[in-house]
Amino acid sequence: MRLVVLDTETTGLSPLNGDFMVEIGAVEIDRRTITGRTFHHYLNPGRDIPEEVVRIHGISNEKVKDAPSFADIAPDFLEFIQGATLVIHNAAFDLAFIMNELRLHGFPGIDHVPVIDTLAYARRRHPHQRNSLDALCDRYGIDRGKRTLHGALLDSELLAEVYLAMTGGRQFSLTDGVPRQPAASFVQFPAQAGHRDEKAETAPLTRRRPLTISEEEQAAHRALLERIHRESGGRTIWLDAQAAAAREA
Repeated sequence: MRLVVLDTETTGLSPLNGDFMVEIGAVEIDRRTITGRTFHHYLNPGRDIPEEVVRIHGISNEKVKDAPSFADIAPDFLEFIQGATLVIHNAAFDLAFIMNELRLHGFPGIDHVPVIDTLAYARRRHPHQRNSLDALCDRYGIDRGKRTLHGALLDSELLAEVYLAMTGGRQFSLTDGVPRQPAASFVQFPAQAGHRDEKAETAPLTRRRPLTISEEEQAAHRALLERIHRESGGRTIWLDAQAAAAREA
């Protein structure tokens, strides 16, 4: 089975807000062996990279001013991932950027490409624990000493090691039992390209199960509010608001 472990760095958090990729990196795994084949490019996003983002990944405007655009390297990217399952940590984030830029530049979509989200898988294997890439490297004894900043190719290499460790090491098996979903199940774009669609952005929130709060949790919350009220000398405002609402009812 051929896998492509993938990561991106971007100008910000949302392609719907005009953010684009500044780096893409990918590592090939074939029959549970990291083959050494990679795909890596810095990308000119066609817009300024905010300074606060540069502090995270170290990729400045100067660094990418002569780099190709994603449109320039998209054909090679599509060829590299052809026939593979993508392995991505927090797949919805990276796929949103890749699929958006493919769409904007008129390239074929990757809606039906199978994807493994290692963040979702790690949360299932290690509930109530930190499951960032750094935390997983530490948990599985993978050296991340070279990682001082986020970098797409380095993070892909680390994630490839993490994936193999999480799924039983390098021993070959017919199936690793890890759920795969088509890329389209992670990302849905608004019908009108280029316009912010609040329904699209909030859709993942509305699909979450409603929170349930037990009587004990409600009682503990009320006790905490009363304690804050006492210790503040009665200067809180929420009890007054509750009383006013009760009078108006």
